[in-house]
Amino acid sequence: MLGDDAELTAAVFAAQDGDETAFRTVYRAVHPRLLGYVRTLVGDPDAEDVASEAWLQIARDLDRFSGDADRFRGWAARIARNRALDHIRMRGRRPAIGGDETELAGRPAEADTAGEAMESLATGEAMALIARLPQDQAEAVVLRVVVGLDAKSAALTLGKRPGAVRTAAHRGLKRLAELLGADPAEPAGALGAVPPQREPRGRAAASVCVTQTRARTQKDM
Repeated sequence: MLGDDAELTAAVFAAQDGDETAFRTVYRAVHPRLLGYVRTLVGDPDAEDVASEAWLQIARDLDRFSGDADRFRGWAARIARNRALDHIRMRGRRPAIGGDETELAGRPAEADTAGEAMESLATGEAMALIARLPQDQAEAVVLRVVVGLDAKSAALTLGKRPGAVRTAAHRGLKRLAELLGADPAEPAGALGAVPPQREPRGRAAASVCVTQTRARTQKDM
């Protein structure tokens, strides 16, 4: 992901004006972590296909988006989540939700726990551990830590309250610390330090395909 949100914001604006190079910049910045989120929903075998469907919609609807880099990440995450849930319905499966949202909302976390686990993990290891969490905790952790959304944006994506998302993330991170054999009372460092997933070989072609779709879409609108 781009270190400077201003650069991503500028790339989004340029992509909305039809700049295909800018759209590729946006794709490279956002896709790896968005793909990680999709994996928590549909599993690894289907994640690439679902993420590609999400990017096709992002390209098609980009003109309707308004906001900065953080809002764009949240908007993209909502699209990806909707595509993932559609995929789950088509397969006749439902995500395993661990717990009731009202319980989470009623018991806010003592603190924002974005610094409690995983700093020393490679991304692949982290995602494997996150996949072992209840679905609500896994989504909250990935959106807050991997995608980089604040509690309000993550809550919008999930259709929950910010307090519920913070609590789910807190519980998920505590469980991850236990899986790592760490002491949850001793933060392991900023979770923002989790390294971005490397873009798999062959995804460049998918990026070009998306930008071509984006160009066609603009001509059609």
